[in-house]
Amino acid sequence: MKKIVLYISIVLLAVACNDKQEFAVSYNADGMDYDSNLSEKSFVAGDKMKRASIVRKDKAAIERKLIKTGSVTFETKELEATRKTVLDLVNKHKGYIARDNQYKSDDRISTTISVRVPAKSFDLVLEGIAKGVDKFDAKNIHISDVTEQFLDVEARLKTKKALETKYLEILKKAKTVREILDVERELGKLRGDIEATEGRLKYLQSQVSFSTLNITFYKKNAGSEEGFGNKIGDAFKQGFENVKAFLVSMLTVWPFMIILFLLIFYVRKRMKRSKS
Repeated sequence: MKKIVLYISIVLLAVACNDKQEFAVSYNADGMDYDSNLSEKSFVAGDKMKRASIVRKDKAAIERKLIKTGSVTFETKELEATRKTVLDLVNKHKGYIARDNQYKSDDRISTTISVRVPAKSFDLVLEGIAKGVDKFDAKNIHISDVTEQFLDVEARLKTKKALETKYLEILKKAKTVREILDVERELGKLRGDIEATEGRLKYLQSQVSFSTLNITFYKKNAGSEEGFGNKIGDAFKQGFENVKAFLVSMLTVWPFMIILFLLIFYVRKRMKRSKS
């Protein structure tokens, strides 16, 4: 039992020191004896040597992991025709629609489509959209290099799976219920970490494999750009409407106006009498 606990402690210490490192443990056939040939310092030194080795590799041999995102905004004369063009481009390059929204305001109708396309087709889709656009109101492209982060997550996953294998070997040698429960508890924690790391790796791979492009196009409503003469005419019309509204509001309070008039008349009459 003590050997089981001691071995688990050594494994946990190795993970706590650096969860990117691997360690070697040899078993004998008769029991739970182990031979650890790596110290805590060697864990760190080994990790630095591995990282240095990766850096020294030919850059061409390392596939860069890039996350590309972009957004464009432009005016169009035909909303449906532009929408069809965008959807055809996405289908042609084996992408998909992530979000599709339409907005209406006093001066325009606009549509925003968020598409996900294979990273290699991002520029082709953008070029296809640009062919039917006179000018972009806004165009933003952002590229993030996550190569180091990707390699780091891969290394973490590899190490955690190696530790899982070590724990399974320990579990085979456990003899008591207490030993089995202790090892299985640690295995449960480790597998949770493995699932989280795998999820992170899949997310990064998805962001790298498919690029995101947000496309906003709009059409101005007829008469949204009026001339100076039209604005003056509208101002007169609005003024006339205001006068009508004022008269209508006065009619609704006519009883109070009569009472006010009678009150003023009475006060003035009393003032004349007092003077005389």
